[in-house]
Amino acid sequence: MGASALPALLVAAVLLLMAAAATAITVEDSAPDNIQPLSTLNLAAAQVAMDPGSAIHASPDVLGKDGEDSAWVAVNFTTPSPSSDHWIGLFSPADFSSGIGSARVAGEGDAPAGLPVAPIKYKLGNCEPDFLRTGGGNTSFLLINQRSDYAFGLFSGGKDKPKLLAISNKISFANPKAPVFPRLSQGKQWNEMAVTWTSGYNIGEAYPFVEWRMKGEETSKRTPAGTLTFTRGHLCGNPARGQGYRDPGYIHTAFLKDLWPNREYSYQIGHELQDGTVAWGKSATFRASPYPGQASLQRIVIFGDMGLGAKDGSSELQGFQPGAQVTTDRLVKDLPNYDAVFHIGDLSYANGFLAQWDQFTAQIEPIASKLPYMVASGNHERTYMDTGGFYNGNDSHGECGVPAETYFYVPAAAHRGKFWYAADYGMFRFCVGDTEHDWRPGSEQHAFLDACFAGADRKHQPWLVFLAHRPLGYSSNDFYAQEGSFAEPMGRALQPLWQRHRVDLAVYGHVHNYERTCPVYENTCTVKGKDRQSSYAGAMGGTIHVVAGTGGAKLRSYAGGAWPQWSVARNESFGYVKLTASDHASMRFEFIHSDDGAVHDAFTITRDYKDIMACAVDSCAPHTLAN
Repeated sequence: MGASALPALLVAAVLLLMAAAATAITVEDSAPDNIQPLSTLNLAAAQVAMDPGSAIHASPDVLGKDGEDSAWVAVNFTTPSPSSDHWIGLFSPADFSSGIGSARVAGEGDAPAGLPVAPIKYKLGNCEPDFLRTGGGNTSFLLINQRSDYAFGLFSGGKDKPKLLAISNKISFANPKAPVFPRLSQGKQWNEMAVTWTSGYNIGEAYPFVEWRMKGEETSKRTPAGTLTFTRGHLCGNPARGQGYRDPGYIHTAFLKDLWPNREYSYQIGHELQDGTVAWGKSATFRASPYPGQASLQRIVIFGDMGLGAKDGSSELQGFQPGAQVTTDRLVKDLPNYDAVFHIGDLSYANGFLAQWDQFTAQIEPIASKLPYMVASGNHERTYMDTGGFYNGNDSHGECGVPAETYFYVPAAAHRGKFWYAADYGMFRFCVGDTEHDWRPGSEQHAFLDACFAGADRKHQPWLVFLAHRPLGYSSNDFYAQEGSFAEPMGRALQPLWQRHRVDLAVYGHVHNYERTCPVYENTCTVKGKDRQSSYAGAMGGTIHVVAGTGGAKLRSYAGGAWPQWSVARNESFGYVKLTASDHASMRFEFIHSDDGAVHDAFTITRDYKDIMACAVDSCAPHTLAN
């Protein structure tokens, strides 16, 4: 069987597997706009066809001389017979061509013949306007420090039959092992901040630590960090185990404890080498979380389904996650106006091409290094066949949760393989679910969520929020409407918990549009009247459900026909939710567009403590004098 026939057979096999999975998974992942662009390169058919008339050169060849963790590289390329099938790929390590055409590459048992490793990113040759006329061009790539050297390859033959014509000079960072891309998250206690970062230093080479101090203090302290990594053997299938695999380096996490509420701290990541010298990373500042129940200005951003942007126009990612860079840029610009982020699943959309996890941590670093960047698990992080999840698709493309659970710390109740947790931020309590594991009554997660909701002291933490990736409540997205469920099948098994614990708000991703419901219970709005869509006073009697999978992945439409009576606001735009509270009596909700920063949907809740405790349908225990 020829190598060119393999991709079609693989696609057919994947489609058969997806057809056996849940309809929501099938519809989403079979859509052409949901294909990872790197997977469209037929790497197994790659050949070496070095052409003395073709050349490619990159400059500068040494990056990060002043400690930078990213840099622009100019690439000049030329070939005597230009065509629309030429493309430029960025590879790391730089000796990528040594295994082309071999049956196996030493130590890489799952890497097929052809090109043994996927490029980190690529551009088509005709990105240069005059390339087809002159055969030459100049372009720029944005490189980040990913612990190894780089080289560019110039290919002909398009995506289906790539032929390597020329290889550039090698490019490297001055210290490829340097600590990079710090990301904060709240620890298991409200007054604890976890600092996670990536480096090329094993614990045998250098000791990782965070040096930090409270603003106004003269002396700093050092807190040691733990070190984790993963290998090809931790992953569950291809492309993550094969051509998409890349050594993840080492991921370090330190816990800064006993923080003072609302105080500002500075910190710097570093590694103490065996000779006593220190390899430093960037320094940054953050503000510690407020005490649970404390009344102060508190602002939380929530969204799902962002993915990877492309400042340099590479990898054709504009069609894969066209809003990712727009949302990131808006959040960076608006950084002074919010205090924490919850990214509720479908983080990088690496889909088995692991180098993109580094790219993603670099993308969010201006945000995540300065405030808690909390994450949830989505289908593109976790779902893989026969790995103990709730679904049996292949949405993670072999990752089965391993990169997400290693690159990001969350205060999980047990461990990060069970990605559910509680987070207190002042007057807010967030209970974060993991929709890739069973949530139904009798499950471990159901018991956790029951306890998490019950643990909120509502006189001091009036705002109780449920977060999860897949919509377990209400959504009029087209594929849910086709199922007749208007939610993830069996999702509303949590509805008795939401009602009994008087959960105010449930926010989901997964569906790539924005939708808000009225306060609803059992398909019925518990607050009547169109005039009640922008403000709610007193007891609500139900939970407001919001879909906000609008972080950057390509948007989806809604079901046709009349709106369900519980659907009160829709918006097919990139954006994010923002919650604002400054006292115990009122909370403001906003949906903000990423492109212009304008508010396109909003409401307020105003009430007293007695309104939270008031009995509604099924919210108080039956057969009591109160009910």
